[in-house]
Amino acid sequence: MTINRAVPNIKSDRPAETRDFLVELLGFDVAMDLGWVVTVVSPTNPSAQVTIVGNDDPAAPGVSVEVDDVDVVHTTALERGLEIVYPLRDEYWGVRRFMLREPSGTVVNVLSHLSD
Repeated sequence: MTINRAVPNIKSDRPAETRDFLVELLGFDVAMDLGWVVTVVSPTNPSAQVTIVGNDDPAAPGVSVEVDDVDVVHTTALERGLEIVYPLRDEYWGVRRFMLREPSGTVVNVLSHLSD
């Protein structure tokens, strides 16, 4: 399995203001902005990213881990009896994902980008 990136997800009741803070103060660029979820990225190091979640999506607070095959990770998680907190599914914004809780309680959003 290949890990493509790991991104911290922060919860914000003011996602636009949080986005502007990260862009204006720290120099991040906006990579994706769906209103309720925004990902900002370093212009010099594309692996440095932060995702801001402004609704009740259970991915925040937590971490997102993009892998090459989310189905393999999902199968392994089920075989190990891990707590799945969001079922495996395809999302309209182009990812296939599920979420589970790691031992200390943090939600891990595991995803793969869908092929075109």
